[in-house]
Amino acid sequence: MDGDGHCNLSIAGKLRFLTPHIPETPAVGFNEKMQRSITYRQALLLVAIIPIVAQVVGSAFNIFYNVAHVRPLISDAQQATLLSSIMWVNCLVYPAATIAWGSVVGRFQSILSQRERGLPIPSDKLESIQRLAINLPWWMILIGSLAWLSCIPMIVVPLKLADSGLDARVPILLTVSIVVSAQIALTHAFFALELASHKFLFPLLFVEIQPSSIRGAYPLTLRGRGIAWSLSAVFCPIVSILLLFYVPQPEAQRELTFPIAVGCIAMLFGLASAWLVGRLYGTPIRKLKQAAQAVARGELDTQVRLLRADEFGPLIEEFNQMTRGLQEKESLRRMFGLHVGRQAAEQILASVPGLGGVAREITVMFVDIRGFTASSEGRDPTEVVAVLNEFLTAMVDVVETQHHGMVNKYLGDGFMALFGVGADRPQHADDAVDAGVSMIDRLGKLNAAFESRQMPPLQIGIGIHSGNALVGSIGSNQRLEFTAIGDAVNIASRIESLTKTVGTPMLLTAATHRQLQHPHDLQPHAPQPVKGIRDPIVTYGLRDKIASPVTDS
Repeated sequence: MDGDGHCNLSIAGKLRFLTPHIPETPAVGFNEKMQRSITYRQALLLVAIIPIVAQVVGSAFNIFYNVAHVRPLISDAQQATLLSSIMWVNCLVYPAATIAWGSVVGRFQSILSQRERGLPIPSDKLESIQRLAINLPWWMILIGSLAWLSCIPMIVVPLKLADSGLDARVPILLTVSIVVSAQIALTHAFFALELASHKFLFPLLFVEIQPSSIRGAYPLTLRGRGIAWSLSAVFCPIVSILLLFYVPQPEAQRELTFPIAVGCIAMLFGLASAWLVGRLYGTPIRKLKQAAQAVARGELDTQVRLLRADEFGPLIEEFNQMTRGLQEKESLRRMFGLHVGRQAAEQILASVPGLGGVAREITVMFVDIRGFTASSEGRDPTEVVAVLNEFLTAMVDVVETQHHGMVNKYLGDGFMALFGVGADRPQHADDAVDAGVSMIDRLGKLNAAFESRQMPPLQIGIGIHSGNALVGSIGSNQRLEFTAIGDAVNIASRIESLTKTVGTPMLLTAATHRQLQHPHDLQPHAPQPVKGIRDPIVTYGLRDKIASPVTDS
């Protein structure tokens, strides 16, 4: 405190220089739990098999649909040719497509082997294989589409060559049904492969970065998934059922049984694709929701650890960046609060940056340990600091935690506290007096503990005054100080010094006494002259709380 009783609290701007270093928690990481339960070879095998299974299911449906659907339009000989063509297609196309697909998936072998052994991987090779992991479903679409389209001539051409009397509707039905089955099978395979890649490949390949940051990758967008699902679950089943009306059904029972079977299978495909899309959408949404709820509960170290190459990837990264920023700000706020007090920190951070303050009526308290300087002579500085810290810790708890005050500045072996600065509390005078009484009682308990440790007891003086003061920031554009200025501060400081003369641990002025809203056990003292004040000041003290006058050094 300066000579005029101004209380100055140094801060630089908004304490930007106090920003602590917080080690960043990566938004994505190596899935150690998954790695302990599955090797990279097993991961590659699963990624390779999943789309093949989808193609087998789609092919089985296509064979069932075609054989049963076109049977009324073809002869027994044509039926035999059709079955033979289907057999040759499966014997030739599936192995070729499987070999091509295996060569693509096999490109991961070398990189994942090096990653498993902890060997360094050139950045360009790593980025290339990361790009392949994201684009892997498109490679599957390319290979699968060529395989499905090759089935059309391999089935239709033998039928035409075997019998010139082939019904003209048969090639159309076979072509459309193959395209529809290909759409359904490839869509399911695409979604299933995305899920498998997210679970098994991405944790192995994307350790430090999100997949969405890889250049040259083309993940399917959220809108694209919606369109693909609509084609697979809505458009294709409807086309399959409409094709039934293109072929005469001679048997009444067949007219009902076959459409029902096709409809049921279509519903199963629709439910399967809906489940896959739900997993692709639902998992990141659920994790983001849970993370947002955790942040709302104050768990600012929450991070969403999910690897996505689509629009969810940047969203997850931005969320993680946001929580890291909140964590840094909260750490700054806590550190700031430790230096200036929680309420002071909130006042400063909530105010508009710049010079100036707000004039308000407050109650000011000054506290000082009597004779502490003299009693500290010849003692170990570590012991002196420990005693002072223990005293200040107890007194700050009384002021801030119990009585809504704000310890504004430490003054060597004492401090200044303000009441009525933060929340709107018209009873700030009562808060200050109650805090003073609690501090004296708390000091008695501290002295009992000091005595058990063979340490001299402490005596304090408390001065309280209520009045107008300017609370805010002053200084220059380069450096600001949080300050309480005014006669209320000066008088409170003088009243604290007056406790030595009167011989009581706490004094409050008549101005504070007039503002008390609750009865207190106080007694008036004779008016006392105060330095810097023209007229003597009437003060009040606590009954039966008398301390011997002590001269502070």
